[in-house]
Amino acid sequence: MASGLQRTVFIAPDGVRLVADCGGDADAPAVILLHGGGQTRHSWSRAVDRLLAEGFHVVNFDARGHGESDWSPEGAYSLDDRAADLAAVAGTLGAPFILVGASLGGATSIVAVDRGLRPAGLVLVDIVPEPEAKGVDRIVGFMRGNPDGFATVEDAVSAVAAYNPARERPADSRGLMKNLREGTDGRFRWHWDPRIVDAPPEAHHLVVREAAERLATLPDVPVLLVRGLASDVVGDAGVAAFRRQVSRLELLDVAGAGHMVAGDRNDAFNDGVVGFARRILSTAYRENP
Repeated sequence: MASGLQRTVFIAPDGVRLVADCGGDADAPAVILLHGGGQTRHSWSRAVDRLLAEGFHVVNFDARGHGESDWSPEGAYSLDDRAADLAAVAGTLGAPFILVGASLGGATSIVAVDRGLRPAGLVLVDIVPEPEAKGVDRIVGFMRGNPDGFATVEDAVSAVAAYNPARERPADSRGLMKNLREGTDGRFRWHWDPRIVDAPPEAHHLVVREAAERLATLPDVPVLLVRGLASDVVGDAGVAAFRRQVSRLELLDVAGAGHMVAGDRNDAFNDGVVGFARRILSTAYRENP
């Protein structure tokens, strides 16, 4: 955990506990980080360090059903559930904030805005309302795979390497333990609740497409799309379709990055997000001190 971060627990409207790391001056403009499906808040570790160094207040939380946050007893994992979680977290802030959401986190952000949340700006990381079906299917296939878990952590590392062969295999597999739970049977399973991928992806995308229409009516909410140029989830057609909805859409293409942009090219990702946050939040803070 970065220096100065505090482990914080937020309570969702339905009682689900959301575990977060929070840091920086609580009165400073804020950045709320929302990780992707199958990830945890630890995927943002280097981005958190950079944002704190730049003077922002940072809120970085595990989505419901992920990481250290609770699994929903009722299996409530719709985007509306997640948007309500985000609104509860944002409601604790006293300063302007932007949302930085990767994949599922970005979809959650779009739906939350449609449901009434008003950030000063929105950063969507490799997610558009009309993603490439092949890339989405590959993600869902990975998350639905290995339901019986792994005999060793090294087996889990091999599964990740098979999914993302372009990324260098870690020299020390112990870091992956943040993404695993050891069962009473001694096997290692992913940290997420398997029920989060029960719903067909098409239903999820329909909700996002409908919610994205709201962004077109909110010219005071700047939107930055960060795309990995090697992504199999966000293609040119998806970007063009989104821009037809939101003509003010800004685009940052990151060379050498796939769907996991922050992990593949953290330097370029951080530069882009920090630049956007500085520009948007400095303006918002002047207008809403």
